Amino acid sequence: MRVFKFGGASVKDAEGVKNVVKVLKEVGHDNTMLVISAMGKTTNAMEEVVDAYFDNKSEIVHKIDAVVEYHNSILKELFPNPQHQVYKEVKTLIEEVKGFLAWNKSPKYNFVYDQVVGYGELLSTAIVSAYLEEVGIRNQWLDVRGFIKTDSSYRDTTVLWEKTQEHISKIDRSVLNITQGFLGSDENNFTTTLGREGSDYTAAILAYCLNADSVTIWKDVPGVLNADPRYFKETQLLNNISYREAIELAF
Repeated sequence: MRVFKFGGASVKDAEGVKNVVKVLKEVGHDNTMLVISAMGKTTNAMEEVVDAYFDNKSEIVHKIDAVVEYHNSILKELFPNPQHQVYKEVKTLIEEVKGFLAWNKSPKYNFVYDQVVGYGELLSTAIVSAYLEEVGIRNQWLDVRGFIKTDSSYRDTTVLWEKTQEHISKIDRSVLNITQGFLGSDENNFTTTLGREGSDYTAAILAYCLNADSVTIWKDVPGVLNADPRYFKETQLLNNISYREAIELAF
């Protein structure tokens, strides 16, 4: 069993999604679980929706429209047929966000945050799953909230390991599975989040509970570089580094 995680930068556009397919075709996808983050900067955009809800409700529609426009631009490149089922799936997810914001009565920022922000992951996995099917890679879309169970400390949640293990052990491993990073749910099935950049943690949780052989974090760079390419122009690829050096870099 292998767990592959693709971050937001890796699926920020149509080419990124196509690259996921390329990776799977090159390395295979038997006994594999995919964990996909929200596309690009969608988490930031969803945070702006939450902030608008509390600070300036007149901006909510504009903020949600920006999220819709971004995802639609990717959809149009991947699925030229506007009648494709994935368009309806994306629309349904957006309507769920609008519906929650309309009926919610909780004044608690952290609760509202967790119910809204996680839709970035739901949108990205719906799109990637549909595209994999489109190119002939059969897969099963899983809602990770039904598997990773947590307490109700929104935005600062703790994984309930026994319940999580129980649910994850029931996953069908005979097909390529695709699910979301960052998310879980509490005993009332409200969405919880595992902290920003929590998709790597999600991959580790799933790997542990599935007794996987490996976790691979796929990035949008050719490998480990000697500096952060976002800040330095002439970075160099390190073809190999020691385990100790890897620890130092992570630190």
